Amino acid sequence: MSEPIVTLKKGEGRTIKAGGAWVFDNEVATIEGHFKNGDVVEVHDFDGYRMGRGFINQNSKIRVRMMSRNPEQMIDDAFLEKRVRDAWNYRKVVMHEGDLNCCRVIFGEADWLPGLVVDKYADVLVVECLALGMDRFKEKIVDILKKVMAEDGIVIKGVYERSDAPVRKKEGLEPYKGFIGDEFDTNVEIVENGIHYMVDVVNGQKTGFFLDQKYNRLAMQGIISGLKRSDEHVKALDCFTHMGTFALNMGLAGADEVTGLDISEYAVSQATANSERNGLSDRVKFRAANVLDELPRLYEAGEKYDVLVLDPPAFTKSREATKNAIKGYREINMKGLKLVRDGGYFATCSCSHFMTQDLFIEVIGQAAKAVHKRLRQVEFRTQAPDHPILWASDESYYLKFLTFQVRDEK
Repeated sequence: MSEPIVTLKKGEGRTIKAGGAWVFDNEVATIEGHFKNGDVVEVHDFDGYRMGRGFINQNSKIRVRMMSRNPEQMIDDAFLEKRVRDAWNYRKVVMHEGDLNCCRVIFGEADWLPGLVVDKYADVLVVECLALGMDRFKEKIVDILKKVMAEDGIVIKGVYERSDAPVRKKEGLEPYKGFIGDEFDTNVEIVENGIHYMVDVVNGQKTGFFLDQKYNRLAMQGIISGLKRSDEHVKALDCFTHMGTFALNMGLAGADEVTGLDISEYAVSQATANSERNGLSDRVKFRAANVLDELPRLYEAGEKYDVLVLDPPAFTKSREATKNAIKGYREINMKGLKLVRDGGYFATCSCSHFMTQDLFIEVIGQAAKAVHKRLRQVEFRTQAPDHPILWASDESYYLKFLTFQVRDEK
């Protein structure tokens, strides 16, 4: 029996024709054949040209998520193994030596496995599945991944699923958390950039830890090391510290006095434990505070920092909310810049793909002008390469990270 055929309207399908991975509901002209949501279908252009195969879901505005541009390609175990091997081999090439201890192994559309994320924390895998069609394949993919890693001598002791994001409801799926296979201790110690962390894969943010900032944190070690070559005392502030990641990297690099701020008492307790775990608790300390309120208080108290890092949560998760997000990013960057001493260093980032690179740069410029600071850009960075950016798939590019030297206007 032939597969169902999804035919696009004339003039539609611009995203997938450009190399993207999604067909939206308003691009579809007809659907021929019998199917259930989650089934694999063939996608045709309006004139019958065969564009490839993907899985369909009429619950979602993303009507089809493409799996292959080859209309003859069977979506079977051999196909899935090829995709998994390609993803793992890519990480082995692009990650620094030793950084496979903790990394993103599968990144959805950017690895041509739409809707699926798999993170590796030491000998544990954490799975997030946000698409109905991929939900059918996830356990098979996990089995394949364990086999492929075993060929490199890596034994995975357990797998946990963190598919608890509310966005699953848009796919007709309920949020879910639980073990895939045998139960295990879900507090997992990892090592990143020479720093030890305890990751709670059940209760931590997202899949337990933010892996995408790995090399941006390492870059801040470089800034601190450079300052220590000429400055006797280096004082740093890490805002929205979460598990203390930027603060600990700066402490490890030799900063004499580092403060990390986060509104979550739970995050602060984790960060404090990580500071003690790494023997840095004499220099790297954390406290619970609302950053938006705390930065003006610090300014009024006359505090100044040699290095300040802003790593806020996404201020917008939709295109419609971007206008308010612009105000939020401008405000937080103004408050942060006022606390950097003349000649100090300022790192700021956005993790929303709706806040485009050009827009984010414009907002930072507006913030600097408003508080009479001049910015000298050190570098522009993005997410670590285990979170690859697939061109024509805008949602895969989300993290913007800029470092500046800050000078008072003179």
